[in-house]
Amino acid sequence: MVSLSTWVRYAANKFEYSLSLSWKKYNVGQINARELSDAIWKNFFQGKLTFLHWTKGEEMSPTVAGNCGTLLVRKLPSPTPTQVFVGDVVLLKDPERSDDFIVRRLAAIEGYEMVSTDEKDEPFVLEKDQCWVLSDNGSLKTKEARDSRLFGPVPMTDILGRVIYALQSAVDHGPVENSHLAMNQDSSVLAVELDVEEMAKNSKM
Repeated sequence: MVSLSTWVRYAANKFEYSLSLSWKKYNVGQINARELSDAIWKNFFQGKLTFLHWTKGEEMSPTVAGNCGTLLVRKLPSPTPTQVFVGDVVLLKDPERSDDFIVRRLAAIEGYEMVSTDEKDEPFVLEKDQCWVLSDNGSLKTKEARDSRLFGPVPMTDILGRVIYALQSAVDHGPVENSHLAMNQDSSVLAVELDVEEMAKNSKM
């Protein structure tokens, strides 16, 4: 049973998302000023804040164990440093395969100085709207991990959402460990939109 206070927090999150998404469409000319308020309320009442994504590979083990799983992803219409945080597990466009997506942990954002363990590599600072993502599986070599150590910084705009729940099987599932800020923001979304049975039904395993 979801408490009233949780519903209120969820509604606030949903309104913020609807406003951000509609404003983004307005700014790029997809809707005009008259359509803006209608779009906000339509997104608020009809849209969801999450979607399911199936992933495979050992790059994010043990966060996503068993080499594959169904993920619940929270949508981020404008992935800025106020919406997604260092420490979050994110779904993003694959920098090397334009039609694919990868799941990695956000390790640094704009303004962070990156220093290599290899003394031959010069330190550098991430530029505006850039981020650095890493695999969780520390046992993999750089080429196997396929993260920013291989392909460098990626645009924040390539982030599609934050992974908030992972299901490997009907008995092996749970929330994903993100930053404290994100987990606090996402708790009401999980309480309202998480449906483990639906995730298991949509699993490809």
